[in-house]
Amino acid sequence: QLQLVESGGGLVQPGGSLRLSCVASGIALDYFTVGWFRQVPGKEREGVSCISGLGSGSNTKYADSVKGRFTISRDKTKNTIYLQMNDLTFEDTATYYCARRISFGGEWYDVQAYDFWGQGTQVTVSS
Repeated sequence: QLQLVESGGGLVQPGGSLRLSCVASGIALDYFTVGWFRQVPGKEREGVSCISGLGSGSNTKYADSVKGRFTISRDKTKNTIYLQMNDLTFEDTATYYCARRISFGGEWYDVQAYDFWGQGTQVTVSS
């Protein structure tokens, strides 16, 4: 059974960095698109970034709000997707989730296109 486990969240000052990890078990993520999303209480879950499968060239997408600061990557040997987050701001505070995309239609940030989700990891940016 597929399981996604996020880690790497924590408390960081503005301008700091964190690297989130999404480790998969039960299935290889190599040929799936995997997305990172974030959510704050009272707001909808929003897409942060995604990386396509190896068969699609591991192409990446980013939300405008994180372009130039966040980098998504894949370690095939560890079946892990990373999200390197630099120059963090207060607005990046959220619970971050990774998810496997199962649908080919729609935009990369469509929550409904993803089926398996991790439990989330909290990122808090505070001075």
